[in-house]
Amino acid sequence: MRSEDDSGTDQVFRALADETRRRLLDRLHEQNGQTLGELCERIAMTRQSVTQHLAVLEGARLISTVRRGREKLHYLNPVPLHEIQERWIDKFERPRLRALGELKRRAEEAMSDKPSYVYVTYIASTPEKVWDALTDADLTAAYWGHSNVSDWRPGSRWEHVRTDGSGIADAVGTVVESERPTRLVTTWAAPDREGEPHRHSRVTFDIRPHADIVRLTVTHEDLDGEDELRAVSAGWPAVLSNLKSLIETGVPLPQEPWLVPGR
Repeated sequence: MRSEDDSGTDQVFRALADETRRRLLDRLHEQNGQTLGELCERIAMTRQSVTQHLAVLEGARLISTVRRGREKLHYLNPVPLHEIQERWIDKFERPRLRALGELKRRAEEAMSDKPSYVYVTYIASTPEKVWDALTDADLTAAYWGHSNVSDWRPGSRWEHVRTDGSGIADAVGTVVESERPTRLVTTWAAPDREGEPHRHSRVTFDIRPHADIVRLTVTHEDLDGEDELRAVSAGWPAVLSNLKSLIETGVPLPQEPWLVPGR
């Protein structure tokens, strides 16, 4: 005969099995006490669908709600997760599990010969404005010399199009993740000599509030050797410095930073 505790545990596991519901919990972990409208802004889904997912989470006691006037605020309830941890994780040797996980991570890194590049900058702005600067075709044209063109939905194509009217895209790719205004992940492919897409690398933009400013982290992974690493190591600081200038002053730098004087 199944106990009431087992029934509740099943509900928690079923709720956590869905990726969207896990993302909703992540959003509440980042900022607790959000309204339905605030949660919908960061999930590419209709309000009705988000409401249904929230109902499942509430039924599993993973979230609780509080009325504030006409608004209903959603709060993360960590108790069921703690109970699962005590029953299903704490019985194992967590230090050994952590050591094995770290060993696996290092082994995977050692097996990969593809370098990565990370750049961090701080901008006096809001996450929304930084997101728009990365995704708006007109804004990217103003500081990048190319227009980033897409509807920015997961699975959609995006293009890095020249601003000279030729319509030529010097880079193309696919939108992997799109969570306005905090996270954007895309693949990048430079066309080869025949104009066909070359191998894909992956770029992640993490946009996080940092007190009254914004911390922007750009991670470019799966680069094709040291030559490409050197190229992006020179390119990203130039582009992001121009972006920072445009956002903070309203105009890009007086000289395109990727152009070397005298050449």
